[in-house]
Amino acid sequence: MHRLERLINLVAALLHAERPLTADELRHRLPGYAEDNGAFRRAFERDKEALRDLGIPVVVEPVDDAAQPGVVGYRIPKEAYYLQDPGLAPDELAALHLAASAVRLEGANGVEALWKLGGELAEQGPLSGGGAVAAIPGTAHLGPVFAAISARRRIGFTYRGRRRQVDPWRLSFRNGHWYLAGHDQDANEERMFRLDRLESDVEVTGDEGAFDRPAHAGDQPPPWQMGAEEALTARLLVDAGQAAWAAGHVGPDAVEKWRTDGSVVLAVRVTNRDAFRSFVLGFLDHAEVLGPPELRAEFVEWLEGLCRS
Repeated sequence: MHRLERLINLVAALLHAERPLTADELRHRLPGYAEDNGAFRRAFERDKEALRDLGIPVVVEPVDDAAQPGVVGYRIPKEAYYLQDPGLAPDELAALHLAASAVRLEGANGVEALWKLGGELAEQGPLSGGGAVAAIPGTAHLGPVFAAISARRRIGFTYRGRRRQVDPWRLSFRNGHWYLAGHDQDANEERMFRLDRLESDVEVTGDEGAFDRPAHAGDQPPPWQMGAEEALTARLLVDAGQAAWAAGHVGPDAVEKWRTDGSVVLAVRVTNRDAFRSFVLGFLDHAEVLGPPELRAEFVEWLEGLCRS
């Protein structure tokens, strides 16, 4: 038996136990443990620590049995394990279960986030028997960030060498990476953070319900705004043949000027320069970065580097 399967079985047993279960009871109830007492004890201790490292509250309590004085058992309190009910409607919870059946989050931290939000998956469903059809990488920070978003609690972490205090709004997954959107307290503006680039553990620093998410918090930002680089406004000229599509793609608020020849100048807020370069390259020779000067120079240098390679 794979260890992950054994850990899942252990979580299920401890979570649904009506009373603390002793180590011996777990040994006989759960498959995957060795018959040898010493081997079982070593494996069980490692499994308990693994669950606690994931933030799963395995508690030790005395067994209420006069015939077994001093004997302790284990359980997982539901009130400490599950996230506060986010108020999902039945159809929304069904959609979550369908997504969890269709997508496998790689790494136990990713799995934990879905477990906590939606509870157990139904044994039978639209995709039962077929297994997950897509795999999404997890990250060690996914669980605590997810919990903080649900409880609306401020978090702290180190990013690009600087300590940040952030009101977390939304998690999103794009191009193989998880991103956190939220309000950066020091910068006093909305920022995006790539979770695999966090340089420390995520620390919950605020009280529950400490902030309100803005109405646009559920919107998916464009790729060039999915980054934590210093924000700048790029001025982009797009030829007449592509102007209407470009203006519609970035939104009317980004239109700085329509020229008489039908071309358009766009003012685009950028916090991810790599993604902005990819966007501009999609126009081939029908677009030109006008400014700011440092962004234009950087873009030209990057293109010249491609030509030399």
